[in-house]
Amino acid sequence: MSTTSNAPTLPHSYALTLQDRCSRIDWLVLDVDGVLTDGGIIYADSGAELKQFHVRDGSGLKIWQHVGKRAAIITGRTSKVVDIRAAELGIAPVFQGAAFKLAAYRQFLKDNGLRPDQVGCIGDDVPDLPLLTNCGLAVAVGDACADLFGDVHYVTQACGGRGAVRETIELILRCQGRWQEVVERFRRETLNAKG
Repeated sequence: MSTTSNAPTLPHSYALTLQDRCSRIDWLVLDVDGVLTDGGIIYADSGAELKQFHVRDGSGLKIWQHVGKRAAIITGRTSKVVDIRAAELGIAPVFQGAAFKLAAYRQFLKDNGLRPDQVGCIGDDVPDLPLLTNCGLAVAVGDACADLFGDVHYVTQACGGRGAVRETIELILRCQGRWQEVVERFRRETLNAKG
């Protein structure tokens, strides 16, 4: 499977507002298939559904939480493995089987007392458009459906399931002036450290 991006180059005018958009983001809302995974769905002989997740997306989400941020999932499909991965990464809430994602998103905003401008959404296909057009930072993965590119603020270089979530997290935290503190925290860990 190709990992090269088909994303267009965004006009410079988008870059002028990207910093402001990123500065407000406290939550990420993620699709699963095509965002946290490469979009492939594998069935075992037993009928179990298998998905492959990228380890750097997971470490990025752990870093995201470490700096006090949160993430949620809104996905159209239902899969036990999504619950397992979400629990492993501390992602909550998780909305599965959301064929029409806007209702779940509306409930998510209400339950968490959030304004749309505090939320970044990452998608890959047209069912994600209601989220992408109603959030503070709309992100399409690099190999997203071309119909999304005109409605987003940022297109990742990485493809879905290949580090696009991690790239988005790093972008936001850099814009917020928080990324370097994360890097330095890990850099300072030594065998001689006490505690």
